[in-house]
Amino acid sequence: MKFLHFAMFEFAKAADVAQAMDKFWAKPPTGLKVLATYACLGMPFPDVPPNTGVAVDVIEAESAEALAALSYTAGLAGVSGWNVPVMELPVGGAAKLEKKYRPSTR
Repeated sequence: MKFLHFAMFEFAKAADVAQAMDKFWAKPPTGLKVLATYACLGMPFPDVPPNTGVAVDVIEAESAEALAALSYTAGLAGVSGWNVPVMELPVGGAAKLEKKYRPSTR
């Protein structure tokens, strides 16, 4: 299953966070794969405190345990994070998927 992993951290801790996450992703647990990582260059949502960095990872997790390993490691490094399950949609195919998942009315 794919997730967006949002990570917020104080800029003063950026070096420690980067080091901890590089070490984690060098040998991730079985069932966890990072597909992409993005650093937000602007305020991604309202009320982000000043001097806060926000990163977004697109990850694939096969189990809650694998996802917990990421959340726990990031938390120990000083990251406030959360995981949002997402479903990939084909470009230009949203109407077809909407029809597929629409509850049937009888």
